[in-house]
Amino acid sequence: MTNKITQEAILTALSKVQEPELHQDLVTLNMIRNLEIAGDKVSFTVMLTTPACPLRGQIEQESRQAVMAIAGVKTVQVKLDSDVPNDGRMRGLVNLPIRNAIAVGSGKGGVGKSTVSVNVAVALAQSGARVGLLDADIYGPNVPTMMGVEKLPPPNGKKLVPAKTYGLKMISMGLLVKPGQPLIWRGPMLNSAIRQFLGDVEWGELDYLIVDLPPGTGDAALSLAQALPLSGAVIVTLPQLVSLEDASRGLAMFRTLEVPILGVVENMSYLDLPDGTRMDIFGSGGGEQLAQASETHFLGKIPIDQNVRIGGDSGKPIVVSHPESPVAKALAEISQKIAARVSVEAMGSQNELPINIVE
Repeated sequence: MTNKITQEAILTALSKVQEPELHQDLVTLNMIRNLEIAGDKVSFTVMLTTPACPLRGQIEQESRQAVMAIAGVKTVQVKLDSDVPNDGRMRGLVNLPIRNAIAVGSGKGGVGKSTVSVNVAVALAQSGARVGLLDADIYGPNVPTMMGVEKLPPPNGKKLVPAKTYGLKMISMGLLVKPGQPLIWRGPMLNSAIRQFLGDVEWGELDYLIVDLPPGTGDAALSLAQALPLSGAVIVTLPQLVSLEDASRGLAMFRTLEVPILGVVENMSYLDLPDGTRMDIFGSGGGEQLAQASETHFLGKIPIDQNVRIGGDSGKPIVVSHPESPVAKALAEISQKIAARVSVEAMGSQNELPINIVE
């Protein structure tokens, strides 16, 4: 006589499987869907909080092992899907929901902030997320060049239509002015432009809007934080002391604006030489020191690679042109960590969803 497998037994087993980032079990987090029992066969879906989940393989393996340990179960089919939680912040200027808005900032220019913004956005889109990229660097809009976009599609009535490239939607002031035209704007004009990028663009529904900020702690960052409630901010720095001092000011600005700090990224961390040695051109360990001193997360190091510059100049982000390179892998891992941190921030406001049981 075989034991009848029950949904209670399966959910009890899965309640012992922890989501590693959120530190709660899959059942409590309402991540188990479409549970089906057919004789000795069990199938279910684990609804991840992001398609870019860095530990999806671990979650799948532990879920399968937990259910296989139930008496009578012979086969287990685990499907992974995702539903990115909304951070719960009201974004009245945007007529369609943007679930999470992430600012990428720095205290100074020249640290590779746009490179991080572009490649993180593309990596999230590659994972299956719905992604928008807003180039809010009004004074030096170089994202179009880095993404290989020369013009926007025709507008839809009074609405601007973002360009579509590498699986995401993108808009930039660089696509609205003549090449080489200087942008000499005072604060009120800047504030108006940023609000227009939010309210007058057909973004549609997005899981993540990545916002590439201008360097520093001036009007653009303030205007953006006031116009678009941010899920969090990512701080980009170089390892050297001067860059750290500037980055710490940018970090402090976001905290003053009550924007959660998702973490620190250290760019241009080292150069791997042909003989296998590593050169620390800009020093070492600065990003980790900043993260530790500010009690936030260190998201990772990005090595120096000339293909980053080549890809930026030719409109092919390195996560597309050289996906197996150390730089691309570092950027992909950073994108996963950012998505995980956003999920942790957002889960407190997620509405409970029912578990669908089919027997």
